[in-house]
Amino acid sequence: MVAIMDATKVGHEWLFVVRDPHAKENVYMAVVSSETTFCYQLAMQKLAQKGFAVSALVGDGKIAVSWLFKGLPSQMCHFHQKQIVIRCITLNPQLPAGVELLATINTLTLSTEAEFTKLFTDWCEKWGTFLKEKSLNEKTGRLTYTHRKLRSARDSIKRHLPYLFTFERYPELNIPNTTNSLDGSFGKVKKSIGVHAGLSHNQKMKMVMTLLGGKL
Repeated sequence: MVAIMDATKVGHEWLFVVRDPHAKENVYMAVVSSETTFCYQLAMQKLAQKGFAVSALVGDGKIAVSWLFKGLPSQMCHFHQKQIVIRCITLNPQLPAGVELLATINTLTLSTEAEFTKLFTDWCEKWGTFLKEKSLNEKTGRLTYTHRKLRSARDSIKRHLPYLFTFERYPELNIPNTTNSLDGSFGKVKKSIGVHAGLSHNQKMKMVMTLLGGKL
């Protein structure tokens, strides 16, 4: 199966979930204190013990690291990638470089790998010198990069680029390019428990897991 992996926060804890998007079924859940790469490794171990054969992974970036699951196709969620960029430069960037980067990331779901890679590479070449500019930090007396948020947005795309179009390279696996199948479930569940404001944390967690199809 293709495995969509993600976590959602419930109170002070996280619920880590693995979903089979084609069967439309959540096949693994675990309550964790934080979302770490260990969550993904443990999930894969538990799935193997249950007899699941995972052919590809879809996630929000934490699984998009070559050392974690070598040889297994990993897809970075397009929605999460866009959100990372938007958090850095906002939906209304003031700098021309930011305006152009936002326009570039907005083509992500509409482009082929070759098309998006060219757009992004061209942007990097055009604004490379600009992004190297430094300013004096009056508090520390040190030079720091002037456009740090833009650099962060660029670095995120560059880091995840090898995993943004995995779905295109393995058409026979029918890999989703987002975690929307799982995120949609999270949204519906949180809306359902929102009307029960008086529930304790444990009661809310049990309700979430029940609605998502899991058991404590």
